[in-house]
Amino acid sequence: MSAIASADTPSAVLSVPAATPAESVAHYAARLTFEADVSDVHADLASGATGIVVVDTRGGAAWDQGHIPGALHIPTARITDLAPQLIDPAQTVVTYCWGPGCNGATRAALTFARLGYQVKEMLGGFEYWAREGFAYDSAAGSEQRPIDDLTAPRSGIACAC
Repeated sequence: MSAIASADTPSAVLSVPAATPAESVAHYAARLTFEADVSDVHADLASGATGIVVVDTRGGAAWDQGHIPGALHIPTARITDLAPQLIDPAQTVVTYCWGPGCNGATRAALTFARLGYQVKEMLGGFEYWAREGFAYDSAAGSEQRPIDDLTAPRSGIACAC
């Protein structure tokens, strides 16, 4: 079979037609209002940018294993009780959990939103924080893994996307 499709070969990608440009603008703009990526969260924390609070929504054992420096630890089950005591409602909450295979940060974001907080979910979670080579804290102290070149440039310089 040829790697080059003929003019008669139907497209698997276009078996469902692409959205109109206007629909695409609405969709992608909406996604960016709900999500933040690991690199942007790291940049904000490193620069001391104001307006966000990062919340690790995992349990105690996961927190001890590794968490983002400066993050608050509020397991999802405790958000309703602890958030009003710990988080200024003027702040935008950025939730994270383990990684893309876990929807704990999504559940936590929903809980925060129901409490009246503006909220974003950090894509990739703690997994991608560590895989992109960012330092993290653990019960043993500060740790850092080598950059996984499937997630970030080996140079450690942002991908500029």
